[in-house]
Amino acid sequence: MASTESLVEGVASAFHDRSFSLMDFQGTTLGNAAKGMRNELNNMVAGVPEGPDREHFAKEMDSFFVLFARYLTEKAKGQKINWSKIKSPREEQIIPYKNLPDKISPPTTAANLSKLAVLKLNGGLGTTMGCVGPKSAIEVRDGMTFLDLTVRQVEYLNSSHNVNVPLILMNSFNTDVDTINIVQKYSSHALQILTFNQSRHPRVGKESLLPIAKSYDDDGPKWYPPGHGDLFESLATSGLLDQLIAEGKEYLFISNVDNLGATVDTTILEHLVKSGAEFIMEVTDKTKADIKGGTLIDYEGQVRLLEIAQVPSEFVEEFKSVKKFKIFNTNNLWVSLKAIKRLINESAFSLEIIENVKTTDGGEKVIQLETAVGAAIKHFQGAHGVNVPRSRFLPVKSTSDLFLITSDLYGLNHGVLNMNPKRLFQTSPIVKLGDHFKKVGHYLGRFKNPPHILELDHLTVTGDVTFGADVVLRGTVIIVANHGSRIDIPSGAILDDKVVSGNLRILDH
Repeated sequence: MASTESLVEGVASAFHDRSFSLMDFQGTTLGNAAKGMRNELNNMVAGVPEGPDREHFAKEMDSFFVLFARYLTEKAKGQKINWSKIKSPREEQIIPYKNLPDKISPPTTAANLSKLAVLKLNGGLGTTMGCVGPKSAIEVRDGMTFLDLTVRQVEYLNSSHNVNVPLILMNSFNTDVDTINIVQKYSSHALQILTFNQSRHPRVGKESLLPIAKSYDDDGPKWYPPGHGDLFESLATSGLLDQLIAEGKEYLFISNVDNLGATVDTTILEHLVKSGAEFIMEVTDKTKADIKGGTLIDYEGQVRLLEIAQVPSEFVEEFKSVKKFKIFNTNNLWVSLKAIKRLINESAFSLEIIENVKTTDGGEKVIQLETAVGAAIKHFQGAHGVNVPRSRFLPVKSTSDLFLITSDLYGLNHGVLNMNPKRLFQTSPIVKLGDHFKKVGHYLGRFKNPPHILELDHLTVTGDVTFGADVVLRGTVIIVANHGSRIDIPSGAILDDKVVSGNLRILDH
C-alpha cells in the first residue's frame, strides 16, 4: 500500500475532479479523514437545488477540499519551514522608497492610473471594537466611515487626474448584504464601485476532522471566510478579473479597508510599471508594536512571506526580534492582473496554510484553514518589497488606534490623513487604553472631545477614567483608576509627564 502522504497527495492532485476512487484510503487515519470530508461535502452539494447556486457551492467545496487535502498532506509529513534556510532579504528584494524617482510627468501619471483598479479587503466585522456590521461602516473621523474616506480618496484621485480608477470591495458572507446596502448611498457619485464575495468554507471539528456544517443553509458561525489569500481565485470566479482586463486595466492595488494610510501612491505605481515586476509588497520598519507582523525573507534564493503562524515554537522569540527581522508586511500590494490570470489558468497558486484554531460558543474546538494574500509573492515574476514610510501604515484595529487618528495629530484632506507638521517627531505616540475603552460606544462616552496630543510620547489609561474638553497630554502620561475608583480629568487640564492614580472627581458647574 502507498504511504499515507502519497495517498493524501493524490487527493490534493485531483483538484476539482470529484470522480476519483477513494478506496485506497482505507486503513489510514488521514485517508479516512479525506474520504469522510469528501462524503460530507458531496452530501451538502447534493442538498442544494440544481442551478447557479449549486454550481457555485460545488466549486467552493471543491476548492476547500483541495485546501483540506493539502493540510492533511502537510500534517502527515510534519512539514515545517526549515529555519536554517531563512536568510535576510537581498538588496534587490527590498528597495527603499526613498530610492524611487519621485518626479513623474502628469501625462505619465494619468496613463498609469488609467490602467489601475483599487481593491479593498472588506471581509471583516467590527465586533472587536464592539460594533455591529462591516468594520468599514465604523465612523472614524469627522463623522465619516472607513468606506467614506476611501470613496473620497479615489474620487479625488480620478477628478484631479481625469481618470477612471474603479473601487472594488472584496466582501465576505458576513459583510456582503450590509455593504451592498451601504454602497447605494454613493450611487450619485462619479465613481465605479464593484463588489464580489470571497469564498465561504466550513469550519472543521478539531477531533472529528469533519465539517461542523451539515447543509448549505446552516447558520453563519459554522462557516468562515478563508483569509484574504482566497482573493485571486474569488476574483476570477466572480468574473471581475476578466472584466477588468477587458476594460484595459493592468494593475491592482490591494489593501486592508481599515488601513487609512493605504492610499494610491503614483511613485510606487510608476516603479511597478517601469520595473516590470508582477508583484510589489509594501513593507515598513518594524517597531516593538509590530513584532507579530509577517516579514519578507529569502528562502532558497526566493523572496517569501513568513508569518508567525509558520514559525516553529522554538524560534518565535527570534522571529519577534526587531534586530533580525527589521521590516513587516503592511498588506499594501501592487499586482499585475495579467499575471493573476496566467497563474489562475495554470492552477499555480499554492499558498501556505495557516491553521487557526477557534472555540465555538458551545465549547467545541474547530479548525479554520486560511491563507494570506501576501504569501502569493513567491509565485510572481520580479516580485519584491518596497520599504515605505510608516505613514502608509495607519491601521485602526482598536480604540487606541482610533484615539490617534481622531486627534489633532492628523489633518484630513480629500479623505487622506496627514500628520500635523507641528508634531516635532513625525511618529505616533504609543497609546494603551484599558478595557473600559475597548468598545467604540464606551470609548466615545469617555471623551468630551479628543485630547490635544501633539507633544505626547506615551499614554496608558486603565480603569474608570473620563476626560473633559480640551485636555492637553504631553510627554509620558499614565492614568490608573483602581477597581472601585474613578478618575475624571477636568476640562482644560494639562498633564505633562504625569502619573495620576486613586480617585479624582470633578463636578462641572
